[in-house]
Amino acid sequence: MRRFHIALAVADLQDSIADYSRRLGVEPTAVVPRKYALFRTDQLNFSINQMPERAGQLRHLGFEDDAASGFSSTHDVNGIEWELFSPADQDAKIPEVYGKEVIRAG
Repeated sequence: MRRFHIALAVADLQDSIADYSRRLGVEPTAVVPRKYALFRTDQLNFSINQMPERAGQLRHLGFEDDAASGFSSTHDVNGIEWELFSPADQDAKIPEVYGKEVIRAG
């Protein structure tokens, strides 16, 4: 499966989790309190980072792809970062980047 990935900066993680849970119709699959949340739908991999100074800004785009090997990142002609990763690689990277305080749903 291949999902489009969008990563945004948000002002308040808890308020954003409540808002995006309603908008996407799913609860986050992973949460790092006060830092990060990840939502997965059938078509979308959506992550948010609490970064009040950058709230509302795009952090990067990409694809979650079951066929991907490892975690890669490139920039397009407009300077936007694009990531490519498998679900397992992203799941492993979350505690590596944000620490062990990951709460997983399901």
